[in-house]
Amino acid sequence: MSIVHRVLEWILDVCNQICHNYGISIILFTLFSKIVLLPVSVWVHKNMIKMVRMQPEINFIKAKHFGDPDTIAEEQAKLFQKEKYHPFVSVIPLVIQLILLMGLVDVIRAGVDSLQERLVFLGISLDMVLKDTGGTLIFCPIAAGLSALLLCLAQNKSNVLQAEQSKANKYGMMIFSVALSLYLGWFVPAAVALYWVVSNLLAIAQLYLLNLAIRPADYVDYVQLEKSREQLMKLELSGDGKKQRLFDPQRRREREDYKKFFSVANKHLVFYSESSGFYKYYAEIIDYLLSHTNLVIHYITSDPADAVFRAAEKEMRIRPYYIGHKKLITLMMKMDADLVLMTMPDLENYHIKKSYVRKDIEYIFLPHGMGSINLTFRTAALDHFDTVFCTGKHQKEEVEKTEAAYGLPGKTLVEFGYPLLDRMRRDYSSLEQKPHKRKSILIAPSWQEENIVDSCLDALLEALHGKGYQITVRPHPQQIRHQPQQMERLKSRFAKSGDIEVQTDFTSNSTVFEADLLVTDWSDIAFEYAFTTGRQVLFINTPMKVMNPQYQRIDTKPFNIWIRERIGRVLEPERAGAAAELVAEMLSCAAGKEESIHRLAQEYVYHPGNSTQAGAKYIIRQVQKKAAERKGERI
Repeated sequence: MSIVHRVLEWILDVCNQICHNYGISIILFTLFSKIVLLPVSVWVHKNMIKMVRMQPEINFIKAKHFGDPDTIAEEQAKLFQKEKYHPFVSVIPLVIQLILLMGLVDVIRAGVDSLQERLVFLGISLDMVLKDTGGTLIFCPIAAGLSALLLCLAQNKSNVLQAEQSKANKYGMMIFSVALSLYLGWFVPAAVALYWVVSNLLAIAQLYLLNLAIRPADYVDYVQLEKSREQLMKLELSGDGKKQRLFDPQRRREREDYKKFFSVANKHLVFYSESSGFYKYYAEIIDYLLSHTNLVIHYITSDPADAVFRAAEKEMRIRPYYIGHKKLITLMMKMDADLVLMTMPDLENYHIKKSYVRKDIEYIFLPHGMGSINLTFRTAALDHFDTVFCTGKHQKEEVEKTEAAYGLPGKTLVEFGYPLLDRMRRDYSSLEQKPHKRKSILIAPSWQEENIVDSCLDALLEALHGKGYQITVRPHPQQIRHQPQQMERLKSRFAKSGDIEVQTDFTSNSTVFEADLLVTDWSDIAFEYAFTTGRQVLFINTPMKVMNPQYQRIDTKPFNIWIRERIGRVLEPERAGAAAELVAEMLSCAAGKEESIHRLAQEYVYHPGNSTQAGAKYIIRQVQKKAAERKGERI
């Protein structure tokens, strides 16, 4: 600092000899420092452009290895080395500014005695300090703070790197800069505040001149940058659509369960559930395994209120673990188990990967619906599973024809069935079957664009209202979640109606069982209802939800399309106002349709009444096989 002090003192002295005014000398000195440091500023500007140019690739790296910070850091370091990028270059101007500031404060204080008569600028003594004198010097911190604010606003908008920063970074730097400026204006001589104001204003001018000379848009692919940002944001908002809070009370629980999971060696069987709603698809199999084997059930869920935690209170061999969607990525990559069962498709296609630790894990996909896999799942959704449990021959055919069309290795296809349907049938048979005084109609839309609620519910209700029916509208849970105000208006509208009820409580299936006719669009509830009760379904032909745009490449018509005419009738949305006549016709011939619907269920659903045993016995055999292989035995 003594060297810096002497250099600055000499430069200021030269400026003073030229201008004979200390204030103008400081302005000239500030301009001179910007010119001298211009090569550094150009270097920093190019380095920032390079960083933003690499940002799409960095975002894609973060998305590909989401939840694995070590791999992300390693891949990012490789990219920096390849591009010859220096991460700390942008700090250099700030360091230089601080050094100049400290040196300038010493120089001004040292020159007070020798230059007393020349330390006045625009009627202000530049050696004065606001905290000591007060008065008119109050404008010093105000001017310094305003200049810093203007600089930050300009940088947030036009600095190629800072414009891409998060709001927290932008406003954090703004608060720091303004606070530092206020400090300078209050505690240091007015000459330093003058230097700071001029330096900030010149920095703004320099920013726009550099952007004109070296345009960031000539080097950065902003379209690709936006795509990469969107992909990363989807992962950041994984699970419930919200970013995790820093002090989320569930984080500690997650850390403890993560450690607990990996503290157990030789895990045979692991289930994964996205939320509590998926436990019902596993419950029958888990109960069978607990009653017929001594297996311990390791159950990972991303829902802290999952029903499995209540089940674990009654059964010690169920070991539940709460792992959020982000932490799940790392856990899955480090998975160590014989079998992993999932209802979530797209293994390996996105952020959930197979284990890097153990390559012989058998990944089993368990369906959570009886519909077409080819139509309702994304392209290649099941390609990386080793085994697929199929509810019926239509799903098995789709998987086999997908493998043939794309030249994929054959998976193990288990003729499984649908335990949830078995349970629904048991529950339905236990009900006392009483004919209704008024025919009951259930309207249960799916959750997709232009569903019944969004397209023709009003016309449908208008047509059926007053025709002697008891009508229940049961919107999809996601519709209630995303459009709560619309649902409340719907409830209020029919609150005093004697024949229309809007139902938002889904804890019971009694409404489904009791309905004489179901009205839906593309919801899988149609199959569950028809195959449980033997009753017909009126399908409103809203736009079909197609998750796989390549579904027609597979040489088989999707189950969801052809089954409609076999278990009911189809009505176009624009004809919803004429639904009453069709509903009356379907109800009048209901008895004659029951037998054919039950035959259809027998033909297209594997192991009716025994699907749990079919699935559980396969799991038991595979666990035994894995254990024998470790011992070098054959079974």
